[in-house]
Amino acid sequence: MRGSNVWNLGEGMLGPLFAVFAGRVGGNLLEMSWAWATYLMVTGVFTIIVGKVADKKIKKTHLLVFGNALNALFTFGYLLVDGPLQLFAVQVGLGLASAMVIPAWDALYSEFEDKKHDEFEWGLASGEAQILAGVAIVAGGFVVNYYSFSLLFIMMGALKVIATICYARILRVSKA
Repeated sequence: MRGSNVWNLGEGMLGPLFAVFAGRVGGNLLEMSWAWATYLMVTGVFTIIVGKVADKKIKKTHLLVFGNALNALFTFGYLLVDGPLQLFAVQVGLGLASAMVIPAWDALYSEFEDKKHDEFEWGLASGEAQILAGVAIVAGGFVVNYYSFSLLFIMMGALKVIATICYARILRVSKA
């Protein structure tokens, strides 16, 4: 899926720079830890809930597109962060958005993969994500080093909007 590759590129750009950004907005070491932990815990809890509820009530394609759009919106939300409280709010929003995307993406990927090559296709999806995250982290470092976090967040958000558009094409195809 091309949308996932574009999304991974946008998502990966922050990587370890998150700690630098959190420190710049006034977060101490514990606040940075809590902000990242909040994202992970919200994502984990709501991924389970969404996975359970969505099986019967929500189309996977709609969940995937809406979750990606929400993720892009909250990525742009980093531009408004000027303290730890706003950072926590953005992290919660990103966690909720990710919780919508993860089970939908996994279910759709499983549905469309070639059953003769399960391991290779899952390996390809996982490997591409890791490679793109590595490239994105370096690119993000260049952007922040030579320009600003603001430009980084705009680039990340724009890539996620592009990924959302790629995923929205699934909706059009699935209606046919």
